[in-house]
Amino acid sequence: MAINHVLLVIDMQNGVFATPRINRADCTARINQLSALADCTIFIQHAEGEMTEGSDLWQLLPELHRPANHRAIAKTACDAFYRTPLEQQLAELGIHSLTVCGCATDYCVDTTIKIAASKGLALTVASDAHTTADRKHAGARQLIAQHNEVWAGLAVPGNPIRVKTTAQIVADWRA
Repeated sequence: MAINHVLLVIDMQNGVFATPRINRADCTARINQLSALADCTIFIQHAEGEMTEGSDLWQLLPELHRPANHRAIAKTACDAFYRTPLEQQLAELGIHSLTVCGCATDYCVDTTIKIAASKGLALTVASDAHTTADRKHAGARQLIAQHNEVWAGLAVPGNPIRVKTTAQIVADWRA
């Protein structure tokens, strides 16, 4: 079976959500919609401090579906490629495009998107399936909207990042 629709789900873990994030239920529901249709879902899980691999804090949110075709990769930095097997696994599977979602918009999601784009991967960002927390100088809603705008306009010659709603991605995948 060809792997055409790959979903990269970043840091949707119990420990990450110990800090309240906006729209948790909506974000998780949209990720579940996408993972149900994806040919391959890759969960990226941050391992740091009390979020050690295998701990309760490290585990994915209980409401997040884990399709039979899923993979999991642990990371220790905001960049999901940094010292992880992600790039190698994508190459082995012949994957050149990803749809990205998860937490936190302004940290791990943003960093991974920018690194993936610089590596030449074709990216779609699920504009309504990433979340973050309010920060000292900006609210979560503002951060999400601002990052969607930045990603859509990011200058990566020959490799524009597509920013679409979950509904638009689902329609594209079903077409």
